[in-house]
Amino acid sequence: MHIKTPLTVLLAGALALALGTASAADKTIRIGWTAWSDAEFVTKLTKRILEDRMGYEVELLQTDIAPQYQGLASGSLDVMLMSWQPQTHGDYLAKVGQDVATLGILYTHARLGWAVPGYVPPEELSSIEDLKKASVRDALDGTITGIDPGAGLMRLSQEAIDAYGLDDYRLQISSGAGMTAALERAVRRDEWIVVTAWSPHWKFGAYDLRYLEDPKGVLGGYERVVALARKGFYGDDIDAAGFISRMQIPIDDLQAAMYDAQQTSYEAAVSEYIAENPKRIDYWVTGEL
Repeated sequence: MHIKTPLTVLLAGALALALGTASAADKTIRIGWTAWSDAEFVTKLTKRILEDRMGYEVELLQTDIAPQYQGLASGSLDVMLMSWQPQTHGDYLAKVGQDVATLGILYTHARLGWAVPGYVPPEELSSIEDLKKASVRDALDGTITGIDPGAGLMRLSQEAIDAYGLDDYRLQISSGAGMTAALERAVRRDEWIVVTAWSPHWKFGAYDLRYLEDPKGVLGGYERVVALARKGFYGDDIDAAGFISRMQIPIDDLQAAMYDAQQTSYEAAVSEYIAENPKRIDYWVTGEL
C-alpha cells in the first residue's frame, strides 16, 4: 500500500502546525478516520464527548487507513479509532506496531465476509465455493463489489479470489458508499449481487442479507476493533486517553445507532445515543461507576 503524496503532505502539515502551537496547556487532539459508517459514528461520538464534556478541541483528518497508521507512527496524528485486529489490519500493525500504543477495545464480535441479499436462493449460493458454478457467475456478471482499495477487506477478498480459484471474477474497486449504492440498486431490481461486507454496518438493519460461508477461512473469524494512539499520547493527555480506553460499545447498540444515522444524520444519531446512555457516557468520562 503506497501513501499518496497529498495525504502525506496533509498529515505532515498538520504535525508542523501542531508543533508550532503546542504548549503544556494545548488540548487539541487530532483523530484520523475513514468514511466507513462505523468509523464515522464512533469518531464523531468521540469528538462530541471530548469537546462538550472534557473541554478539548478535536481536529478530524479523513484519510485512508494506511496513512492513519503512518500518521500515528510519525506523530502527526494522535488517535485512530478503527484498528481491526488481529487479521484485517495485521499487515499495517506489523510495520508500525512498535511505534503506536493501544488504548482499548471499542467493540468486539466484528467480522468480515461476502454477503448476498436474502432473496438469492441459498440452495444455489450459500458458500464462496458456489461462486464457481457457471450459472451463479453469469447471474453475478462475474463481479464481487468491493470498497476502497486501501481497506484490509479488499486485500483479504483478493486472497479469497485466489484461494477459491475464482479466476473468472473481478473484484470491483469502489468505496463504502459506492458499495451500498450498488447493493441498494440490486435489491430494488431484485438482482443478484455479492458485496464485500463487515459487521457492524447499517446495511444489515436496512436489508435482509446473509454472509456466504467461507470454508477455507480466508476472510477470517471474529475480530475486535481497537483504538490506537501515538506513542506518548497517554502521558500527554491522560484524561482523554483514559476516556477512550473506557469507551466500549455493544455491537448491537452500535449497529442500531449507525442505522439511525442513515435515517437522519450522524450528528443527530450521536446526540440521540448520548441522550439515551447517560450512565455509560458518564463512566467513559469519569471512570466512576
